[in-house]
Amino acid sequence: LSQVDGYAALRSRMDEAGERRVFVKPAHGSSASGVVALQAAPGPGGRRRVRAVTSAFIAGDRLFNSLRVGTYETEDEVAALIDALAPDGLHVERWLPKATVGGRVFDLRVVVIGGEPTHAVVRTSRHPMTNLHLGGARGDLGAVQRALGDNGWQRALDVCARAAACFPRSLMVGVDLLVGQGMKRLAVCEVNAFGDLLPGLTGLHGGPAEGLDTYAAQIRAALQPTAALRPCMT
Repeated sequence: LSQVDGYAALRSRMDEAGERRVFVKPAHGSSASGVVALQAAPGPGGRRRVRAVTSAFIAGDRLFNSLRVGTYETEDEVAALIDALAPDGLHVERWLPKATVGGRVFDLRVVVIGGEPTHAVVRTSRHPMTNLHLGGARGDLGAVQRALGDNGWQRALDVCARAAACFPRSLMVGVDLLVGQGMKRLAVCEVNAFGDLLPGLTGLHGGPAEGLDTYAAQIRAALQPTAALRPCMT
């Protein structure tokens, strides 16, 4: 949603687009700082019901980021939060329902090095943010691969490679891949410049970085002749 410079504009754009669930993100940020998962719906007596899940909170006239995700359920609180975040610019995107594994929603962080997906981690959570430092937990990659099937898993890797190819000057990117409910739809949520902080994770079985962590794989790729990246497809 474009032209969002505060809460009033956000609700107007949501109404125009018929969206009831969105993610509001600072235009320039990292690690889910200031990200707000917002749900809105008509309420009784013409009042609007809202629910915002976020790691941001206001104390006095200052805005803070916390490692504990909280929930706001009054429009005054949510409006104050969005208006406090707005001066630095807002990016607003549709909230896509995620698939679940083991009773928890999940997404995938896929590291792509030299144009090839090399590492993948399942990030699971009981709240909308799956970031591991915000209470998310690593999930069972094998279970996700089995749920997607061989063709679905290969398609997921191909989507990540195509996204990474849009940034040909970056040796490494971390792709946040959303898997929709039913394990059919795939969507790229973000492409991260610093998406390789995955301690203890080695490369995908049978892949070019098997047995290597993300940093060793990047060093090896940097020392090898530059390989042609896959074309960016639309």
